[in-house]
Amino acid sequence: MAAAGVFFLYLLSLCRVFSPVSGVDFLLNSIKPGDLTLVRDARLEGSVVRLTNDSNQFSLGRAFYPAKLIMLRNSSGGAAAVSSFSTSFVFSVLPKDRSNPGFGIAFVLSATTAVPGLTGQYFGLFSDNTTLVRAPLLAFREPDGNHVGIDLNFIESSVLAAAGYYRTGAAGGQEFVPVDMRSGRNVRAWVDFDGPRRLIEVTVAPVEVVQKPPRPLISYANPELTEYLSEKMFVGFSASKTQWVEAQRVLAWSLRDDGLPARDINTTGLPVFATAPPSSSSSPLKNLAAGLSGAAAALALGVGAFFFFHWRSRRRRRGGGEEDEMEEWEKEYWPHRFAYAELSAPAARSGVGGETAEVAVKCVSHDSKQGLKEFMAEISSMGRLRHKNLVHIKGWCRRGKQLILVYDFMPNGSLSRGGGATAGVEGRRRVLADVAEGLQYLHHGWDQVVLHRDVKSSNILLDDGMRGRLGDFGLAKLQQHGEAPSRTRVVGTLGYLAPELAREPAPTAASDVYSFGVVALEVACGRRPIEMAEDAEEDDFLLLEWVRSLYAGGRLLEAADPRLEGDYPPAEMELVLKLGMACCHPVPANRPSMKEVVALLLAAGGQPPLSSGR
Repeated sequence: MAAAGVFFLYLLSLCRVFSPVSGVDFLLNSIKPGDLTLVRDARLEGSVVRLTNDSNQFSLGRAFYPAKLIMLRNSSGGAAAVSSFSTSFVFSVLPKDRSNPGFGIAFVLSATTAVPGLTGQYFGLFSDNTTLVRAPLLAFREPDGNHVGIDLNFIESSVLAAAGYYRTGAAGGQEFVPVDMRSGRNVRAWVDFDGPRRLIEVTVAPVEVVQKPPRPLISYANPELTEYLSEKMFVGFSASKTQWVEAQRVLAWSLRDDGLPARDINTTGLPVFATAPPSSSSSPLKNLAAGLSGAAAALALGVGAFFFFHWRSRRRRRGGGEEDEMEEWEKEYWPHRFAYAELSAPAARSGVGGETAEVAVKCVSHDSKQGLKEFMAEISSMGRLRHKNLVHIKGWCRRGKQLILVYDFMPNGSLSRGGGATAGVEGRRRVLADVAEGLQYLHHGWDQVVLHRDVKSSNILLDDGMRGRLGDFGLAKLQQHGEAPSRTRVVGTLGYLAPELAREPAPTAASDVYSFGVVALEVACGRRPIEMAEDAEEDDFLLLEWVRSLYAGGRLLEAADPRLEGDYPPAEMELVLKLGMACCHPVPANRPSMKEVVALLLAAGGQPPLSSGR
């Protein structure tokens, strides 16, 4: 036990080496009074920032995060070191007249929040001066013409690109998908500012695109970027108008400057301001035709509904109606409710929102309507979780006491079925990093703390790119940030359960960390947490105790999966094994947080922090 304690102090020193000093790190899934500093005409409408005032012809407004980012730091060599940050935000631009749009919206770094002598032109950032003036200001803007540009203290963009995003096409190549950012639809943007490489990457996509596109829209490097920065700078948004009325809104925002990707925004439930395009014609003849078509459609719908309800009634009288009627309380909940007939196979093809996709299903039983209602309330909340390393809950179906959860289908199975056994140590570490990022999001990156309570290899699934995703939220519990853990019944899987749960059944983030540690050892060693002895006179094999004994004897690498045949960097294998033991420390307070685990795994893999967000 003493050896484990000495080792854990050593791992903490590693975490300090690889994890940058934390500065600004925030997540605003909705914006509340006091969250941002609002300048001039910017104001809060509900939970959304509106930047300009329609009634003011020369309106301009800015919204800044109150704390400054440290952009230049003194380095040992004397020259200033440029800091990095990663940010993501959701915005909406809706012109009153689509044929006469305004200027758009700008994401801006500025040395000041003031608006010195500017009119309502050029985002409230620039004058009409055509001479470049060096001053601490950068703008990443959506300019006239549905483009994205990067401006360095000048109204003419240093780089410009038509709005859109890249996705993987049917043939495996990258295809460009245009995005109309002038429709009022919610658009998500990612800006990655890599200071050491003097590199800015900008990505945009509709919020319906859950994962960040694999390729940035703009990748702009400029060795003179330092000249446009001051030591400390405000970060925020700016917009302006003249005679053209245009609503520029900011709906959600996250940012961090510690070298890790900005936390994922929960994009579900955001207000939508998009409007349908105007009718192309209003002639009486076309209106009459439209009216007759509508009447015919309504009649057909009514007849169809009559026959459907008649058929269902007869079916129920014959005893075939096993699926429950939807009760009033169920209408509150999301995600989508499926019909049982759609889910009759273990991996079914089913439709959600007009799309057909392969899904996976899991059955959960509950013994009372009250328990089911409470369970559904939590499932509806977890259905809003959105992270690239989580298996998303697509919906549910209810039959009596049985609740059927519907998940994304993962084609490469789970770790417990050998899905990661053929991968080398690099592939296994990458899967662990993926799962760690998913757990970090559950513990720190959402409105509430989500305790998974059943982290194990069979709940870690591999997508078509062999990237890890944490799934199965059937046992997960929600609690408020800072809330004391509450007692509950012990759930989970033997071999992965933290030892403190036997004494005090109150799950915490630390108990999830313990389970993750067991998974890390399982992945590194290629052995199950508990292997039952075939001979009654022998003891059962306990993976954690075995690894600890090898470590105490100075033979830690003997725990490595023999199927790897020694083909791995010893330092990387040793790190994963030590990380697993640290996460399984018997004292919960001595275990690392998932933030520390993520920082260590990403640094160990040599991934540039700003590009690790996929």
